[in-house]
Amino acid sequence: MKLKSNFENNQESLANSIMPPAVLALFLQIMSFLFCLSWSILASFDFLWSFPIYIFVFTQAAMAAFFSFLFDADWWWWPIQFLFPLLIIFFVFSELPSYYYLSAFIFFALVYWSTFRTQVPYYPSKASLLPTILDLLPSEKSINFIDVGSGLGGLLIELSRVKKNSCFFGIEIAPLPWIISVLRCKFFRDKVQFTFGNYGNINFNGYDVVFAYLSPAAMPDLWMKAKSEMRAGSILLSYEFIIPNVKPDLYFNLKVNDPILYLWRI
Repeated sequence: MKLKSNFENNQESLANSIMPPAVLALFLQIMSFLFCLSWSILASFDFLWSFPIYIFVFTQAAMAAFFSFLFDADWWWWPIQFLFPLLIIFFVFSELPSYYYLSAFIFFALVYWSTFRTQVPYYPSKASLLPTILDLLPSEKSINFIDVGSGLGGLLIELSRVKKNSCFFGIEIAPLPWIISVLRCKFFRDKVQFTFGNYGNINFNGYDVVFAYLSPAAMPDLWMKAKSEMRAGSILLSYEFIIPNVKPDLYFNLKVNDPILYLWRI
């Protein structure tokens, strides 16, 4: 039953996406601002009363969050939309030095890099994922395993320490997580190869297992690439996100309240 619920929810999220989430979020913020501005102007003419700035901003924030709910945006956009106008006002009046903003911009750019284009933000996986994947891998046979969107590299490093006879690869498009994963690997002398770039530019043909923790928006393209490039008998794993209209061969409930691990045999 839980599998069906996850499958249907991801299909609905993809079906209802009328524009990239970031563009939709900006559109809803502008729409909320214009609505509040019109309401404020009408009130000043009709009732000779102007809205205090804090009421205006709070109302805009609440409306943006509500519109995100109405437009079926993913749940994490609701608090983001609500907090965004409030944080802008806070930082405007806090008079922080300008280099604070520059530092924050550089940090988030290095972490989230091309999220606007790929719609795949940074998602750290949970520790409960490791033993399940280890059980799926052959105990003696050497395999090639790749994590597309490897983040900080923790999963691959842990796998390589147990499965010493296999080869593990990671590819990450965000600069800062990639740099951290490379430094971790060098410092602890783990035998994992981390590459900076987009997984769309590599061929899946050389891998026995492809693991992904991406986003609902990325799953259709990932499936098309896997079907066209992966060898017969290889395995595609996806943590939390399912491929629309493609039923997995297996799925694993790792722990209570943890995401599901899905498996497709090619």
